[in-house]
Formats: sequence, C-alpha cells, structure tokens
Amino acid sequence: MGGRHHQLAVALEVLGTFRTYSVLRRPPRRLEDHTVLVGLGRVGSRVLERLWELDVPVVCDEKDPSALGVAQARAYGVPVVIGDATQDGVLEAARITRAQALVCLTSDDSTNVEAALYARECHPDIRAVLRLFDDDFANDVYRALKSSYPSAVTRSRSVSFPAAPSLASAMMGRQVIGAVAVGREVILIAAVDVAANAHLNGRTIEQAHRTGAWRILAVDLAEPADRTPDLAHSHPAATELLWNPPPNRLLAGGDLVVLAATREGLGQLLNPQPLGETGTPRPAEST
Repeated sequence: MGGRHHQLAVALEVLGTFRTYSVLRRPPRRLEDHTVLVGLGRVGSRVLERLWELDVPVVCDEKDPSALGVAQARAYGVPVVIGDATQDGVLEAARITRAQALVCLTSDDSTNVEAALYARECHPDIRAVLRLFDDDFANDVYRALKSSYPSAVTRSRSVSFPAAPSLASAMMGRQVIGAVAVGREVILIAAVDVAANAHLNGRTIEQAHRTGAWRILAVDLAEPADRTPDLAHSHPAATELLWNPPPNRLLAGGDLVVLAATREGLGQLLNPQPLGETGTPRPAEST
C-alpha cells in the first residue's frame, strides 16, 4: 500500500511540474530561428507589435494570462506560453534551443537575468537582450554574460538611462533647452539670465565656471527685447550667440548665457545664493 502511495506522490509531483505552464497556441513543431519574447506588458506589447510588422517569427512567454499583450499576440496568431520563464519547461515550450534571440522585457530584473542565464545554458550562442532598471546592474550583467559567453551577442540596457535626459529636462523647467546622456551622466544645455543669478552676475566667464558642475558655452548678444529667456522660440535673426566667449569677458545684467551643466550643477546654479566648492554659501567674488 505504501508503495502505491509513493508512486501516486511521484506522479502528482511530475504532473505538477508539467502544469507550471500552459500554451495558448503551440509553436509549429519545426519552428526555428525565431525570437523568444519574455514579458507582454506595455513594453513587451510594443516590441511584439514591431516584430510582427517586420515579419519576424516570435514565440511569447507571459506568466499573467490577463497581461496587456496576450490578447494582442492571440490576434496576431503568435504562440504564447503562459508561465514563469524561470520555471522548468517554460522556455523549452517556447523552443528556446532553436531560437536565434531572446528578449526579456518583464518588469522584474531577477526574472530577466535568470531567464537569460537559463537560455544561455540551453543555447550558448543565442542572442540575448535584457531590460533592467538599474544602469550599474545592467553593466555588471552585461560584463558577466559577455565574459561567460564571449562568442554570443549580449545587450543589457537600463530603462532609466535612456529616459534620463527627457526626465531631467522636464524636472528642471523651461531653462533647459536640451539634454544629452554622456556615459552615465546627463548633461543639460540651459539658457540662464545673468541679471537674476548671483553665481554669474559681475563675474568673468572664467570666474563663473565651476568644474564638474557647469561651463558657459556661449553668450547671446541679441537685444533682451528680441529674445526669449530659453531661446526655444526666438526668431533666427534674434539669436546672436557668441560661442567660446573670452575667459575675461565680464558678465552683467542683460546677458543671457548658454551653458552645459549636470543636473546637480544646474540645481545649484539656479539657487539664489552662490555656493562654494563645499556646498556652503559664500560671498560673491570681487571682480
């Protein structure tokens, strides 16, 4: 009797293992060179749409059957495996060993990394693209995967990094006329009115410079009445920028400068009191 109970327990355990996932539409038996897309949230749905437009064969995996992109995949006729990509059998059901690429776009970093690592065990040469939220972590994962599988194509990208310039511009206000990502730093291009700024007014270009915080790129020579503070809507004829102004040029009321600054630097620059190198208030330097 005990032997039968043991066999039943084993059978139930095996059955439970195979029921960790379901398939809405099975991938064709001979499918190969396809892309396995893990995660059908907002980002995954957009990627699925683009892959479908490009006629790229796709098999999707999503653990939530009510996720945004599941119905979309069904409408496209794309096979979908419902299950956690880190669980046994799920990526196998998506034919991961025959795929040419894996794209992990869930909102959970650990799931994306685990899925990529497991996929590489099954298919060492598979191309892998991971969505990760922390830029430092994304770089660490990239280096680790590249070191372990040097012949494979690996891309690990932080979601927050490409969005940082736009976010910084929105947060800092209308003075910001542009933003660019340099390494892992966001550099803001801003137009600042000298008259209202104690960091700039009455100082030379050289004195106004703050290493690691901001640098003046140009001075607008147009008449104040002919320009807008942020240069965003100025008539072309009203913008007369003097690039690389002389270090000894004195800044005064009526000047508008264009400068490059870090987010922290611009926040400090727009502070009504000038700050010293240590971040404490200090009196204006004599000119």
